[in-house]
Amino acid sequence: MKRGILFGMALLFALSTAACNTVHGIGKDIESGGKAIQKATH
Repeated sequence: MKRGILFGMALLFALSTAACNTVHGIGKDIESGGKAIQKATH
């Protein structure tokens, strides 16, 4: 029983860490896209 709970918690932790990295990456992509648009308009 404890092994299953520990595995579930580790899995949730790994998924939440991956999600944070994904959101951070999307933010960088949006930022670089915005900079490209600003350069194109100047």
